[in-house]
This record gives sequence, structure tokens and C-alpha cells, in this order.
Amino acid sequence: MDLTPRNPLITVDALIEIDGGIILIRRKNPPYGWAIPGGFVDYGETLEEAVVREAKEETCLDIQIIRQFHTYSDPGRDPRHHTVTTMFIAKATGIPSAADDAQDIGVFTRDTLPENMAFDHRQVVEDYFEGRY
Repeated sequence: MDLTPRNPLITVDALIEIDGGIILIRRKNPPYGWAIPGGFVDYGETLEEAVVREAKEETCLDIQIIRQFHTYSDPGRDPRHHTVTTMFIAKATGIPSAADDAQDIGVFTRDTLPENMAFDHRQVVEDYFEGRY
């Protein structure tokens, strides 16, 4: 019997409001698809520091956190491993540019969401637009 502790990995994501929509990135690496900008929290980093860093790395934007939105923890939400993510709502100004592991970037509204979305991000974006949480 393996008694090695196994814990979910902690991630953060930013629903960045800009130009009447939200920013999504098209992932360069698997799992492919459009996603909310975000990533893994580094050891010694707060959730807030991590989401600001990840947003900058993937969108080239400095964000201002408005509030924490919701935490998503379904063990199947990421096909690579069990992750728990805390979503933040943020604002930014400037021109978004795809960087780091983002292949492309776009601003989307409720009516223009792309078909192929990664992880559970379609549900997250629907929750956001419905005003849940």
C-alpha cells in the first residue's frame, strides 16, 4: 500500500474584463483549446500574486483584481491531473498579446465564445456571464 500523500495541484485563473468582453487565450500545449488565462501557483506565492503573474505572462497585460469569483475543484476538470483553481475577476487596459504558452488571444462576449474550450472553462465563463457566485 502506497502511503505517499497525494494532493491536488493549486491553480489560478483570471476572467479579465476588457473592451466589453473577457480575454481568452488559445493554448499552445495540451490540452488544446481556448482557455481563461492562468496557471499554477508557485511555492511561496499568494493566489493574488500568482494570478497577476500568470495574466502578465500569457496576455502581456497588468491586471487589477476586482474580486475572487469562485473555486472549481472537480477532480476531472483537468485531464492531466487533479487541480483546484480559484478564479478571479480582473480589469486591464492596453492591448492584449499572446505570450508564454498562449498561441493566440482574443476578446469574447457571451455571444461570441469559441467552440473549442479547454478544461471546464466553458462552464466557468457561463457561470460568470450568468452572474453565479
